[in-house]
Amino acid sequence: MTGPPAQIRRLTADDDLEPLLDLARRSFGPFGAAAAERRLADARESIAAGRHLGAFDGGRLLGAAKFLDMAQWWHGRSLPMAGVANVVVAPEERGRGTGRALMNALVTEMGAQGYPLSVLYPATATVYRRVGYELAGAQYQVSMPARSLRSLLPPDVPAGAPPALPALRRVGPDDAAEIDAVIGRVHELARACGPVTFDVDVSRRQLDDEDLFCYLADDGFLAYTWSGGHREIQIYNMVAGSAATARALWSVIASHDSMAGTVRAFVGPADPVSWLTTEPDVSLARRYPWMLRVVDAEAAIAGRGFPPAAEVAVTLRLGDELRPANAGLWKLGISDGKGALQRSRTDPAPQLPAAGPLAVGPLTLGARGFAALYAGTPVATLRVAGLAAGGDPAGDAALDGAFAAAAFMLDYF
Repeated sequence: MTGPPAQIRRLTADDDLEPLLDLARRSFGPFGAAAAERRLADARESIAAGRHLGAFDGGRLLGAAKFLDMAQWWHGRSLPMAGVANVVVAPEERGRGTGRALMNALVTEMGAQGYPLSVLYPATATVYRRVGYELAGAQYQVSMPARSLRSLLPPDVPAGAPPALPALRRVGPDDAAEIDAVIGRVHELARACGPVTFDVDVSRRQLDDEDLFCYLADDGFLAYTWSGGHREIQIYNMVAGSAATARALWSVIASHDSMAGTVRAFVGPADPVSWLTTEPDVSLARRYPWMLRVVDAEAAIAGRGFPPAAEVAVTLRLGDELRPANAGLWKLGISDGKGALQRSRTDPAPQLPAAGPLAVGPLTLGARGFAALYAGTPVATLRVAGLAAGGDPAGDAALDGAFAAAAFMLDYF
């Protein structure tokens, strides 16, 4: 059932924000006065930046959505990214097209503000797939007994003096810019795919929590809190650029083993902790999937990092109803760790594959398929899922090697 189209516009400082709080309560459940104040502060910031949209029927707020100013790392290179958050639609308006209209307008606004990528954590994937988002990676939470960290395995390297553990210092809100810079250097060194960094003002607010304990090294960062009273420790961020720093940061957590029985941590799927513990005690506790949307195809390819040895020269046909500038025939070139999309003036003639009579044209992807490819999904998977057609085995192999990634995020928003 559908009704008349809602009016979608930016929220302004003159708008009454109480209806926004009401929508949040009805969508996510009740929250107290302190949480309401935080929501209002966040909303005022996104409204001032022109990143918060509302759907109206006359003067009645039907729904709202915003995006955060973020950066995301892809193979060690950072790109601007719009992180979608607080998508709310009044329960009585759901199923009438309000959510999709909001997301259409939000993606258009992201493009107008110059974001090549957008990411969100879906409560439900259907509405987001309809506007070009697709599953790309996850936030991984692992669990381990605290006792597993008491004695880490020694380095398996030639004998010599073990490296000295780096100096760690306690940090807080005033160190937000330095913390973000250190995290960024670690992601660059690790050629990470997926992790994000926030605007420094957002990072400062996140760090302004007396129950969050943070330590910084020249090439590492740790943020954790107690959970379940004194029974568990929850690590929200743990990154290290060297073996010595990894040991130093995990040693901070290990020092609590007389109190905490369990340690939970948001880490990447290849975090070294699984190779540091003496027994295979690190287990996956939960996996939070997230979705990616390529907003500006040319900028997204130009800003992404690629393996230095990757060599790609293929023709792609992209479809994108919501972002027509992305659609059409493109030549994708990747070399020396960099990529570029260029408009193709000629449509290549279909080729006959060796194993069958049907002609095969350029690899064809919609917005969802292109997002999944960008995040490292193998072309064969895309083809079987109905997200890709055409192409040839040589091109598939070249694309798989160039885009290969186990995309992950450490943060939830």
